Amino acid sequence: MTGTLLGCVRRHTEAHAGQSGYAATPLPGLATVRATAPSGLIHDLSRPLVCLVLQGGKQVTMGRHSVSFGAGDSLLITADVPTVSQITCASFVAPYLSFVLELDLAIVADLALRMQGAPVEEGPAVRIERTDGETADAALRLMRLVERSDPDPVLHALRLQEMHYWLMAGRLGPAIRRLGWPEGPSQRVARAIAVLRRDFARPLPVEALADVAGMSPSSFHRHFRAITSLSPLQFQKRLRLIEARRLMSAEGQSASSAAYAVGYESVPQFTREYGRMFGLSPVRDVERMRNEVRAAA
Repeated sequence: MTGTLLGCVRRHTEAHAGQSGYAATPLPGLATVRATAPSGLIHDLSRPLVCLVLQGGKQVTMGRHSVSFGAGDSLLITADVPTVSQITCASFVAPYLSFVLELDLAIVADLALRMQGAPVEEGPAVRIERTDGETADAALRLMRLVERSDPDPVLHALRLQEMHYWLMAGRLGPAIRRLGWPEGPSQRVARAIAVLRRDFARPLPVEALADVAGMSPSSFHRHFRAITSLSPLQFQKRLRLIEARRLMSAEGQSASSAAYAVGYESVPQFTREYGRMFGLSPVRDVERMRNEVRAAA
């Protein structure tokens, strides 16, 4: 079935992917990705999702944890975390192609209550496993629904639940079930991450975040690092720098304006930390990104 899924994803990306290679679908949370050449480093704020790679290869880094994967592999991200990814194997003849689905945590919680099996202990938020045949078949049925001219919302809900079921019944199931564990560490840390994502531009003491999570500061710090591979302060810094980069590249803000907008009080400090994360100064990095867009046009 994977070969047929590859054909569906190829057709959809060829018809709908923009310059970024990202092709949304009418079904919320579902997208496909295509790349005809290896990419540079892509910094993102990933939400819980699963990515089925159908052709080509990719590498994803979260904190100090890096994984490489290719055709026939499934990538699972189980937390809202900053990631650095790079498409490593792609060509015009054999482009990188993947099926990406954001996990619906309400569906996960409902299925977790009804399915047997305990969640795994805390571990890295990025995992790789070989794609189960049942999962690939469920993904194919979702893509066939996308290809219909009038997707039925009732059928969509059923297919989406089926996809989650087979993900949770397969190799990635224990890690996904952890997301549906009521008041487990993942859910508690997720509440603090939601505050970080919303209020990253202002000071957020660890004690206040621990209170949101309902944990002691030491327990919160330990679980936060186990889930994200970063300390809360490092996590907030990455959120700030990624948003500053977006403000400069997409909205045309100056480096100083972007620095102050995301909470920095010192532009030199912002410039140093930006260079350490992205490898170039803010001005040179934005210029490089704009040149890449012009070259691809």
